[in-house]
Amino acid sequence: MEKVEEYQVNIGDVAVKISILGGKGQTNVYHVDLPQIAPATKALLENIKRGLIREVVVSTTEILDPKSVVTMKKKFGERAEQLLKARIPSIHPDTSRLLISVLMQEMLGLGDIEYLTADEALEEIVITSSGEPVRVYHKRYGWLETNIKMTNEEQILNYANIIGRRVGRQITTLNPLLDAHLLTGDRANAVLFPVSSKGHTITIRKFARDPWTLTDLITNKTCTARVFALIWLAMQYEMNVLISGGTASGKTSFLNVLMPFIPPNHRIVSIEDTRELQLPKFLYWCPLTVRQPNPEGKGEVSMLDLLINSLRMRPDRIILGEMRKKDQAEVLFEAMHTGHSVYATVHADSIAETINRLVNPPIEVPKNMLMGVNLNVVMFRDRRRGIRRVFQMGEFIPASDDTGSGIRPNIIYRWRPSEDDIVEHSSSLRLFEELSRHTGMSLPQIETDLKRKQAILEWMAKNKIRHVDNVGEIMRQYYLDPNAVLEMSGEKLTAS
Repeated sequence: MEKVEEYQVNIGDVAVKISILGGKGQTNVYHVDLPQIAPATKALLENIKRGLIREVVVSTTEILDPKSVVTMKKKFGERAEQLLKARIPSIHPDTSRLLISVLMQEMLGLGDIEYLTADEALEEIVITSSGEPVRVYHKRYGWLETNIKMTNEEQILNYANIIGRRVGRQITTLNPLLDAHLLTGDRANAVLFPVSSKGHTITIRKFARDPWTLTDLITNKTCTARVFALIWLAMQYEMNVLISGGTASGKTSFLNVLMPFIPPNHRIVSIEDTRELQLPKFLYWCPLTVRQPNPEGKGEVSMLDLLINSLRMRPDRIILGEMRKKDQAEVLFEAMHTGHSVYATVHADSIAETINRLVNPPIEVPKNMLMGVNLNVVMFRDRRRGIRRVFQMGEFIPASDDTGSGIRPNIIYRWRPSEDDIVEHSSSLRLFEELSRHTGMSLPQIETDLKRKQAILEWMAKNKIRHVDNVGEIMRQYYLDPNAVLEMSGEKLTAS
């Protein structure tokens, strides 16, 4: 097979070559150049492993504490190096590092799967059973079969137990489902046989090490600087925003991209099933995540528990990972109407469908509560072209009783697929009026402010200011000294 692409992945001090193999008329394959270790060397490593287990004392607290793994690796690594050098005094330092890395992966990690978790180009890693190769979802090539295969079902079960122990949970025949996260922040889900009829299964969703920022989304045409400027203005003055879209349309990524628009002195509380949001370091942020019950059914902390508790934490902004149930929606919309700024995601493919989804079961929010939402952004994934776009941005408008819903959508911007651009669809009927009432700005002043923000965003995109902390620093600087940022961007208007 031909090499379509080749690159390196680093695990500690060891570099591993990754090759995408394929060619005309062939399905691409993800090939990891695994270290080739001779049987005699494997026997030596097994001997060292037994020595480490005997000699290195590890407390129960260290085993169960995720933060102590780095210390444990260092402790095991140092002793492994001593044992290796005692047996082979003339061993080359590079060989020693490689063997110790392999040993640490087997003892404290997920073996060969560690090479996959280290590859930032992967989004998903799936172990279906020991009878099939591990599969991955590559950002550029989609689903690929790898050259890694599990030895047996016991090895997969061992990996599931390692993942579970790190979060204080067990996976057994009686409790065959596990939803947890790795030390890297990656989300892991495991299902045991016979619930998974092919064999034990593990699915790992990769946590973005270098998350998307608004600069990336402007550059790749997911959204325009003008639309971002309008969202920025709304968020600056504490408007409520809902992000809608289908599965894998980019709702959470888009929500994460918007967070730097929040002023740095506002207290943010986020509530998620699994930690996915990554905010700039300057923000005043308290992330909360749910906790599953233990095998006895005790100790659960639900999203509703966290949502109710968050209102006692004096937040200025509340972020909800995904709104799914009626009780969550009731608390969230009540928070909107009591003066909190709320940002959340919901499954719906258009603004009209968002309204229907909110007012009907299982969410079933009273229609009059929907007026608490100031902006609704709808994300869309074009599967044929492999692109994600802001499909619609608009607002909820009171409708006459004869429509039967009492609320109708007003689309301000929409995506035009034939030209692949986002165009203005109609004028705002609520947003600018509410901004004017909240801020005292006239409509011309609001338009001027939008142009300033658009100019700053376009300047950031042009100059490739894209790291989450760099984007956050520009936003922080804007709130401290808007004129300085305007001057940097080349904007001639003076900030009011």
